[in-house]
Amino acid sequence: MMKKSRAVVGLIVYVLILGLLGYTAIFGVGADKSGSAGSIKLGLDLAGGVSITYQVVGDEEPNSEDMSDTIYKLQQRVDGYSTEAQVYQEGKDRINIEIPGVSDANAILEELGKPGSLYFIAQTGSDGSNNYDLIGYGIDAGGNLAPQYQLNKTMDELMADGSIVLDGTKVEDAQAKAQQDSMGNLENVVALSFNADGRDAFAAATKKAYENGETIAIYYDGEFVSVPNVQAVITDGNAVITGQQSVEEAQQLASTIRIGGLKLELEELRSNVVGAQLGSAAIETSLKAAAVGFALVVIFMIAVYYISGLAASLALCLYTELLVILLYAFEATLTLPGIAGIILSVGMAVDANVIIFARIREELATGKTVQSSIKIGFQKALSAILDGNITTLIAALVLYFMGSGTIKGFSITLMLGIFLSMFTALFVTRFLVNIFFALGVQSEKAYGVAKEKKPINFLSKRFVFFGISVAVILIGFIVMGVNSSKIGMPLNYSLDFVGGTSTTMTLNEDMSIEDIDAQIVPYVEDITGDGNVQTTKVAGSNQIIIKTRTLNVDERQQFADLMANNFGVDKNSITAETISATISSEMQTDAVKAVLLSTVLMLLYIWFRFKDIRFGASSVIALVHDVLVVLAFYAVVRISVGNTFIACMLTIVGYSINATIVIFDRIRENLREMGRKEDLQDLVNKSITQTLSRSIFTSLTTFFMVAALEVFGVSSIREFALPLMAGIICGTYSSICLTGAMWYVFRTKFVQKVEKK
Repeated sequence: MMKKSRAVVGLIVYVLILGLLGYTAIFGVGADKSGSAGSIKLGLDLAGGVSITYQVVGDEEPNSEDMSDTIYKLQQRVDGYSTEAQVYQEGKDRINIEIPGVSDANAILEELGKPGSLYFIAQTGSDGSNNYDLIGYGIDAGGNLAPQYQLNKTMDELMADGSIVLDGTKVEDAQAKAQQDSMGNLENVVALSFNADGRDAFAAATKKAYENGETIAIYYDGEFVSVPNVQAVITDGNAVITGQQSVEEAQQLASTIRIGGLKLELEELRSNVVGAQLGSAAIETSLKAAAVGFALVVIFMIAVYYISGLAASLALCLYTELLVILLYAFEATLTLPGIAGIILSVGMAVDANVIIFARIREELATGKTVQSSIKIGFQKALSAILDGNITTLIAALVLYFMGSGTIKGFSITLMLGIFLSMFTALFVTRFLVNIFFALGVQSEKAYGVAKEKKPINFLSKRFVFFGISVAVILIGFIVMGVNSSKIGMPLNYSLDFVGGTSTTMTLNEDMSIEDIDAQIVPYVEDITGDGNVQTTKVAGSNQIIIKTRTLNVDERQQFADLMANNFGVDKNSITAETISATISSEMQTDAVKAVLLSTVLMLLYIWFRFKDIRFGASSVIALVHDVLVVLAFYAVVRISVGNTFIACMLTIVGYSINATIVIFDRIRENLREMGRKEDLQDLVNKSITQTLSRSIFTSLTTFFMVAALEVFGVSSIREFALPLMAGIICGTYSSICLTGAMWYVFRTKFVQKVEKK
């Protein structure tokens, strides 16, 4: 037992740490003094950034496949600047790139270069003459002494005589790596891989160059970026470029090769620095929602769990501060949906605490001492906490490695939340509870004693619950079918999924983004009959960009007349272009693959941990059920399906699987202790009843945070919060009413051979 003097010191130290981390998170340290919160990268919606428009080089119109492939590869490239960067098509031959959090368009353009102009050139041409010569040495961009080369022929001549052995489109990937050299020292290299066509061409080129002791130069955007010696014949399509002086130099070369390996060659058409798509009010209202939601959670935890709730609230303060600091440390880009996700994670972070406190109360009810109950409560809660968080962590890891853009950004926030919530619950909360006990708070009343609950017969109504779920899902599919027949889409897809029209114009006066949203957007919504309108303002000018659903000719004319008649805009300054979805089909495919793979891996993990595939099958079915019900909600309520949709669904998946694991953990525990005469149906009902308070209380704390977003948030946040509220209710319902019942049906209908024996 901790001594009282040590407890006093421990509490003082903890409060000081809270204060120090809070100061760091808000005000920062050192010369910057901006704080971690103030230094976190913000997305285009909150802080603006750079908007670049490229046009395809050449007279022929590019085909849709090449445009799609180029957009997808560019998206992967600009993800290095920010996971919230967007790449989408404008018109037939233009591509827009929007990168948040930067304000120097020229620096971005210089680093990106001209996409799609990379060539691998043999040293000696077919006529025996040199294609390029070493002309001296100079200082490269990294400040290192480097050889300088000069071309002796034009690109047309090189193409005509076959000296260009392959171009960048044959490159499958290029990554900076570290490997050991012949002396055992680590060196920075760039690992290249080629597709099938590139492999054969590169094999032939390296064979010729190796036999003659020659080089194969990599030529990009009008200059040599690397001229490596060929030290072996490479036939497997995998090559390594050595000689990079630093990690940064290797990363830059790899990035250059990737950007130059696009199918289409692009040239800059225009670039702008754009302001935030949402005004400062969006951040202010979100912070207000966070404060209100946090206060409600703290009040609830203390009111329900007394001294344990106070400990959990103090731990939750540390959780919030550490999350802000780590988001800054990991250079995460924060958007408005990201802020909402963090606020949501605070509500979910109390889940582990609720499991622990319920266990402590159960132990106190058996007559154990407070000290013993605290120790046993933490021990018994451990398996449920670990299993629930590991299954969610599996999903987050798959999303990180397979997802792109906002999906990858979401997974980073999710993983940070998982690790921090486990750390604060298992260590910090326990530390604080022991401190309060050592300080003299040792009465059972201060912790609460669980009352004996008569098991509720949930299973007797299982077929009613099954019927309700099937009916709701069917209604969703019917509504989606009706929507498809009426408007051509089952859901109300936003610009992020289906694209639309981008209208650019110059106003006669300088208007803030708040004024534009208040004065212009309502008129636009009247024309489109749709609330899905995005506004952007070009920094340092009166030019604005308004993105809407696809407008027909009459609607474009109405829009132009509106701006001319109501706001004095010169019609000649108005241009309208069709734009593609910012979430490309490849990104959607990546997301679906990631979700499917993570579902399979979660199923396997649950099977491994519970030694029963029926637990895993029930979990996955409940997960699919919750997703389909929320999808039905989207269809019926006609909420806009945008980039927050994916984050919302992924949140519901994590929430659903976590709630299910808690009940299954209790069923597993009760199975071990089950007497020979105890009925299996009674055992399941007992397990669900024992975990009922956890299911309800966790849902309430999370609901408080989301409800605060719904009440105080701006429209885009409310579109995220409302379906999440539906998902929380649905997840609670499925975990209590469906998962145990499904496992019972599987257990009684599909008896394992071992059990029969």
